[in-house]
Amino acid sequence: MIIGVPKEIKTNENRVALTPAGAIELSKRGHKIYVQSTAGVGSGFSDDDYRMAGAEILSSIEEVYAIAEMIMKVKEPIEREYKLIRKDQLVFTYFHFASYEPLTHAMIESGAVCLAYETVELPDRSLPLLVPMSEVAGRMAIQEGAKYLEKPMKGLGILLGGVPGVAPGKVLVLGGGIVGTQAAKMAAGLGAQVSILDVSLTRLRYLSDVMPPNVTTLYSNEYNIRKLIATSDLIVGAVLIPGAKAPKLITRDMLKEMRPGTVLVDVAVDQGGCIETCSPTTHEDPVFIIDDIVHYCVANMPGAVPYTSTIALTNATLPYAIQLANKGWRQACKDDNALKLGLNVVGGKVVYRGVADAFGLDYTEVGEVL
Repeated sequence: MIIGVPKEIKTNENRVALTPAGAIELSKRGHKIYVQSTAGVGSGFSDDDYRMAGAEILSSIEEVYAIAEMIMKVKEPIEREYKLIRKDQLVFTYFHFASYEPLTHAMIESGAVCLAYETVELPDRSLPLLVPMSEVAGRMAIQEGAKYLEKPMKGLGILLGGVPGVAPGKVLVLGGGIVGTQAAKMAAGLGAQVSILDVSLTRLRYLSDVMPPNVTTLYSNEYNIRKLIATSDLIVGAVLIPGAKAPKLITRDMLKEMRPGTVLVDVAVDQGGCIETCSPTTHEDPVFIIDDIVHYCVANMPGAVPYTSTIALTNATLPYAIQLANKGWRQACKDDNALKLGLNVVGGKVVYRGVADAFGLDYTEVGEVL
């Protein structure tokens, strides 16, 4: 198969979809790899690194899209890329369709095969291609939240870990999945008092067993959320419903119950966000303030640590990319139900229920396109 790796062009996105190590694994199986010039530089990989791995370097994004049967990306295509995507071309990336209707319609019109990292799902309901970036984003949520709690950043002026004689900061984590668990772990490691909420008692029991004593588990409901936001210094939104919009757990009216300078980090913003007042920001301009509450809503948080993120992502995506390249997307998805669940839009048809429901679009059972 001919595989193309374009340079990411979303603002301040320095990750790349394939490392030179990944290129070697695909090349030795007989596949042809084309990488756009400087695509890996932001992650610490030079064009020569890719050449040594058996890839060819192309000078423009247009050339990569024109030649490739499968495009491997990190972030969803942006408007400039829509016209480059061809009918029947396989695009393997994070799409997060349910959060952005224009992208959904553009991919329907393209006739491409859109296989989304975030909805590849194992029998135990885990999301193997979302996990590595969720781990990075969860840990970064505390790193960034701690920074914006500083007074020059318009925060409360609180050190999360406190010092002897001064109480530590309080962190509220909404959601006990991968992001929430990693955020709670990082906050607890700094010495903060952490509350983590979830609607799954099974998950809360697990977290109660594995978390240190400064982490409290609570059932997620409006009463508990309203009670905790009044005293929390940093609030992390970490709720995910695979392939669908995140529920709004913190509404606009709740901001007035928080102290001025409280920091909100909505990691779920690329799925619509679980905080009503959050809208996507960039690393270039990451925060905004509403009602004296600091909102950090960067939609590609792992893009700020691209070396770590790129290697972690390729570790997870490469086995699936090899299946797709070896067998073709149709046979690979027939053989692997996890990959089949990654199909969102195929040949102009929406084949993932969450995406269809988000925008009231016609839904086609995925079996029909296989």
